[in-house]
Amino acid sequence: MAGHIQDRWFKTETNADGKTLRVKTERHGTGLRYRARYIGPDGTEKSKSFSDGQKRLAEKWLSTIEADMARGVYVDPRASQTTFQQYAEKWLKALQADPNTLESMNSQLRLHAFPYIGSRPLGSFKPAHIREWVAQLKTDGIPGAYAQIIYANVRGALSAAVDDGHLTRNPCSVRSVKAPTAEAKRIAPWTAERVFSVQRAMPERYQAMVDLGAGCGLRQGEILGIAVDAVDFDSDTLHVVQQLKLSQSKPVFAPPKGGKLRDVPLPGPVADALRAHMKRFPPVEITLPWKTADGPKVTRSLIFAAPGGNHVWRPNLNEESWKPALVAAGVIPAPESKRDGYAAAREHGMHALRHFYASALLDGGENIKAVSEYLGHSNAALTLRIYAHLMPSSQERTRTAIATVYDRAQEPG
Repeated sequence: MAGHIQDRWFKTETNADGKTLRVKTERHGTGLRYRARYIGPDGTEKSKSFSDGQKRLAEKWLSTIEADMARGVYVDPRASQTTFQQYAEKWLKALQADPNTLESMNSQLRLHAFPYIGSRPLGSFKPAHIREWVAQLKTDGIPGAYAQIIYANVRGALSAAVDDGHLTRNPCSVRSVKAPTAEAKRIAPWTAERVFSVQRAMPERYQAMVDLGAGCGLRQGEILGIAVDAVDFDSDTLHVVQQLKLSQSKPVFAPPKGGKLRDVPLPGPVADALRAHMKRFPPVEITLPWKTADGPKVTRSLIFAAPGGNHVWRPNLNEESWKPALVAAGVIPAPESKRDGYAAAREHGMHALRHFYASALLDGGENIKAVSEYLGHSNAALTLRIYAHLMPSSQERTRTAIATVYDRAQEPG
């Protein structure tokens, strides 16, 4: 048996005759009688106290500790008493992630996880607790896609807690626990007519942004951060190597999403649009931190700038230029008054231009791997999940192939 059991009510003494006697201690009859003690894997002594009459229970507890150590599933009892919130907050501070990402994760856990499971000791977690919490997210009306992100954060924290020895198994990993589900929404790409209608309604200094989104598949941040040296007119190539984003509410230059640097074919019409734009609106040198608000300063010659010569702020662009263009093109309704503001139009953000780009490539017969590379996706499987319904149907290709064979066979001699 690992360790030993101390009887606090009795002690052994040797009398003058050399005999060992069992005598009462000063604590006899008061407090917890037995203290089970052992040395943990970290080299420190651990203990747990038991009442009078519970010696067998203390022995069983020590036997369980010994078995857990032998099987490699030992959890320090004190560590298991750490609450989920205590551990998750410490876990977040140690994560090497983008400050914006950490801020979002902290907000999601604080609002939607800590109020329900934050005070629960890690060692007490059961699958039922996670199932009940997931059900509560649905009851609270949390959208499926957002609930999936929150759930992933909780699961990640619990996985780290397992690695750190705070609990033996992640309760999110059992079959009976299901992650939140989200309704699959099929992308409905814009028509070319809509794309160019919105472009014509944009201020002249921003019209070429539409060309980069619809003609090269760039994200909004990549468009705002595109620099002169990223455009290679000689090889008709666009080097997507940075974006303009906010870090802790401050503008910074940073690598594209996921760090995916990529080269994108530069179509002739887009190249012409960029040349005309740079002639009409000369590039402006902008100096900003790199990656984080306290990062090293870098200077870039940006193709797009605000009227005052500063970089373009995304919120200003969306509210003052993009949404009015959507109204002019008949995509969203005009606000009833200035006080009301524009209606939310998440599905009609500048990301819609990327969807148009992907649909145009797939309709033109481009393979999914190439489309994935040009979009900067992490892998082709992600691209396939988003745009599979836009790919030409294999059934239609089969009909066409067989019909062609029949037509040729029936042609005169």
